[in-house]
Amino acid sequence: MRTSTTFSVLFWVYGKRAIKGQVNIYLRITLNGKRVNISLKKKINIVTWDEKTQRANGTDMESRNLNLYLNEVQSKVYRIYDEFKKNEKPFTSQMVKARFLGEDRRRFSFQDLIGYHNEKMQHKLHKNTMGQYKTSQRYMVEYILKEYKVTDILLCELDYSFIIGFEDFLRSYTPKSGQSKIGNNTAMKHIKRLRRMVTLGYQMEWVDRDPFVNFKIKIEKKEREFLTGEELQSIENLSPKIERLVVVKDLFVFSCYTGISYSDIVELTTGNIVKGMDGLNWISAKRTKTGTPFKIPLLPKASALVDKYKNIRTSSNDRLLPKLSNQKLNSYLKEIADLCGIKKNLTFHMARHTFATTVTLTNGVPIETVSKLLGHTKLATTQIYARVVEKKVSQDMEKLKLILG
Repeated sequence: MRTSTTFSVLFWVYGKRAIKGQVNIYLRITLNGKRVNISLKKKINIVTWDEKTQRANGTDMESRNLNLYLNEVQSKVYRIYDEFKKNEKPFTSQMVKARFLGEDRRRFSFQDLIGYHNEKMQHKLHKNTMGQYKTSQRYMVEYILKEYKVTDILLCELDYSFIIGFEDFLRSYTPKSGQSKIGNNTAMKHIKRLRRMVTLGYQMEWVDRDPFVNFKIKIEKKEREFLTGEELQSIENLSPKIERLVVVKDLFVFSCYTGISYSDIVELTTGNIVKGMDGLNWISAKRTKTGTPFKIPLLPKASALVDKYKNIRTSSNDRLLPKLSNQKLNSYLKEIADLCGIKKNLTFHMARHTFATTVTLTNGVPIETVSKLLGHTKLATTQIYARVVEKKVSQDMEKLKLILG
């Protein structure tokens, strides 16, 4: 492999083409005897040009600014030269010129960013998370079509106004039949995904500046809804005559006494039942969402449900509990709520909230233990539940009153 032996940078003017004493300044790059010229789009009075120093010889502000600019150009060319040398690959003066002018950099588009993100992240992110990204991306593309009247834009067009426009688009979006309007927190989640994608583009040097510098994501804090002890008891006592409601009730109650989410429950098999240090059955698995390991002792009511469905298991299917789609589960839970007279918007994820509050924290289980059982990576995540357990606060204060006499 041949390495460069000579390299030089020269500034010069074409005196014969002077117009009213003004001449253009050129940059000449020579590498191994091969040279290229670049017009710097700068003019100077030929009288003030010093061929020896290749700079303006005046002391006025204009001359000083011009000389400062030429110094910066020279430094930039030498940096480019050093970058090529470090790569240890053959290069030419034409390639140095192209890099200086920015002509060697491909101009990436928003669709390029979407494609690259999805390709590189498909093995890092859970399939459900990837599904959420693709939903957000559909909104982004729809916004570009509405705002710019094209299906794609260059990343160099991404700026603060793009983000503001996308936020307004989400907030004013007209949902399709059966879909709910996009609320503040949902809109912020879509913008968060856009931000992560743009950050990836910035790190790849596809985006020259971060358009999110002055944008602040605002999440509205909401109390986590959960079932009271009485509401949970009413579901446990329910004896539906329809088989599908029996299965849904059992899955929901199992989650209430284990804190395991829907996406993790449907993955559980008999292999996830292990003997704990106490000699009793525990569930040992990893959270599908984060990959965080968790171990949960099986409380009697959860253990009874595992035993109830022993007969459904076969050599080819050792699933711990029956499997239903999350959509069907939540739909059938509405029927169960009606039968039990529960006015809350009953969803399967509420079972996890109920485990954290009514089943554990309210009964004196330390928050650190609850955090471990839920598979949280941060205690702050679990503390959201602690704030809503007013009954537990009341009980603790009653104990304090007794101690204080």
